[in-house]
Amino acid sequence: MGRVAGKVALVTGGASGMGRADAQLLAAEGATVVVADLNVEEGEATVASIADNAVFMRLNVADEENWKTVIADIIKQFGKLDILVNNAGIIALGTIVDTTLESWRLVNSVNSDGVFLGCKHAIPAMAASGGGSIINMSSVAAIHGQSFVAAYTASKGAVRALTKNIAMYCKEQKNGIRCNSIHPDGVKTPMVVKVATGKETATQEDIDEIGKFGNMCEPEDIANLVLYLASDESRFVNGAEMLIDNASTITPPLGV
Repeated sequence: MGRVAGKVALVTGGASGMGRADAQLLAAEGATVVVADLNVEEGEATVASIADNAVFMRLNVADEENWKTVIADIIKQFGKLDILVNNAGIIALGTIVDTTLESWRLVNSVNSDGVFLGCKHAIPAMAASGGGSIINMSSVAAIHGQSFVAAYTASKGAVRALTKNIAMYCKEQKNGIRCNSIHPDGVKTPMVVKVATGKETATQEDIDEIGKFGNMCEPEDIANLVLYLASDESRFVNGAEMLIDNASTITPPLGV
């Protein structure tokens, strides 16, 4: 217990899925957590599940002015920002031929622009606080590609590259900020299950069925890695791409 005690963390997309698991674990380990999301009802439900060391702030990650306001509110209320988890993301099915420009721009505005804006405005606040840890949620799609989600793959590739750029920049600036990316293969979240099953509401049986493929982990598996990267235990881990994929990126395929 207490691996991030005294730290202030901002988790985007914290209303459900991986973001909720991240927020709950960081709070359980002593952090004050700002749960940020567009979904006010579910975001407040996440805060209620955490108890007294979490607050909700509405955030559209594609809106730069909204980012400025949220970061300023965090500094005003808590005096610092130590951890940023850029978790918010969306996905849209479509090959490079099928994907519309509208869909491309929407996915990239959230997954790529949202991470850019979060890092851009969090870094000065973190530097003023003496440093911190930025954790960007990417995907195995950024490593080996996924033909059926062209816009998503490109957006996560941008996150992968930007993470390394930020790590180098912060190292050169000697501002005490680290930046790493996480690359899951599949996580049993409402968004992923919806895409995998084609259903608006998936049953537990549906979730168990897609879990048989062996690459679908639980949100808590991601949260455990987020906690490590957020803590001082990973103080020398910077610019890394951390896989949680049950060896799916190893080639040739294992066949198991």
